[in-house]
Amino acid sequence: MANTLPDPHAAIVIDAGGVAPDGQLNAADGRSISRALGRSQRAARRRAFLLVLPLLLFIVITFVVPIGQMLARSVYNDGFSARMPAVGEWFAAHPVGTPPDEAAYAALVSDLAKSAADKSIGVVGTRINYDYPGTRSLFTSTGRKVDDLRPPFIETLPKVNAKWADPALWAVMREASRPLTPNFYLAAMDRTKNDAGKVVQVAPQQRVYLMLFLRTFILSLVITGLTFILGFPIAHLLATLPTRKANLLMVLVLLPFWTSLLVRTTAWIVLLQQQGVINDLLVWLGFLDNGSRLQMIYNRTGTLIAMTHVLLPFMILPLYSVMRSINPSYERAARSLGATSWTAFRRVYFPQTLPGLGAGALLVFILAVGYYITPALVGGSSGQLISNMIAVHMTETLNWSLAAALAALLLGGVLILYYVYDRLVGIDNLKLG
Repeated sequence: MANTLPDPHAAIVIDAGGVAPDGQLNAADGRSISRALGRSQRAARRRAFLLVLPLLLFIVITFVVPIGQMLARSVYNDGFSARMPAVGEWFAAHPVGTPPDEAAYAALVSDLAKSAADKSIGVVGTRINYDYPGTRSLFTSTGRKVDDLRPPFIETLPKVNAKWADPALWAVMREASRPLTPNFYLAAMDRTKNDAGKVVQVAPQQRVYLMLFLRTFILSLVITGLTFILGFPIAHLLATLPTRKANLLMVLVLLPFWTSLLVRTTAWIVLLQQQGVINDLLVWLGFLDNGSRLQMIYNRTGTLIAMTHVLLPFMILPLYSVMRSINPSYERAARSLGATSWTAFRRVYFPQTLPGLGAGALLVFILAVGYYITPALVGGSSGQLISNMIAVHMTETLNWSLAAALAALLLGGVLILYYVYDRLVGIDNLKLG
């Protein structure tokens, strides 16, 4: 029977296991060959999953969980609601716009007394201080005197501090009485809610974040363009030189890349300052007077120069890896057919470098958007990026929710640009090597 089958593999299976009465092929142990194959594939998938499990856990713990916590913190803050339940119940029972009565003040005094007793009054004041600056001390100082207050609280509490009668403060406390809030995203977009609950722009002197977002994306685009202008000829030279000379030149590209970022940034501070090497050289050459030295550091110019240098290898390396694979005979063939050097470059050579250009541009732009150290050291007040403001809220104001909202908006902007890049160019055309 086996010798009559045309398929030799089927013959082997049938010789080993035979054919069931219903015509189904069996394995050597007599079980169905399809089930045996399924078990084998499931075992292979389990082994593959166990092999990647450590890496998967590492990514989840160090990447997915922190991002999830960041997104949660940007909309969740129970600093007030968890410690002021009585006044929260009053807010829930009365609609927006209801003026606080004696019951509201009594609930507030009760919560202040409990919060002062368990030493969490500072957390409560800090939460309100995010939306109503200058009120943390109001809560802490009132917490020290709250045991001496006697009814009616609607009269005695404002005597401790007149801010307790401010409708704006009560509106902020109403918003903070709910742990889930969009207020941090509104603040990150220079918006706030007025006393009637409508979203409005903050005062002009308080509009900071949209300007910083705009500056960050514009500077990142300019830095990406500069790294392309500077990096493309270098990558082309590396790709066309003989291997020995190319390797020597590559060391000059990689050596700064391997040097500490702090050392490179400090070196630019030395070079660019008004009494630095570049200004001294320009004065010595006669291009500048000693009294008209250029201000190239602690401003936007310093950020541009230093970040372009720091991120230049991230443009050169992808371009170089793609250019090395381009066959030079294509360009020679174009020239032999009558194309000029510029036409051969524009229509034959340059289109083949686009995968490396796309990879380098994407790398440089994403890194520039989130850069922190270099703008912090050389940017001054006009060269700061949104990442520096996030760091300020993380380390100085301790407003982690606003920092998380700013970071989430930055992440969203990068993902949108990534989506646009994928739609226009195609992520499949991106090559890193």
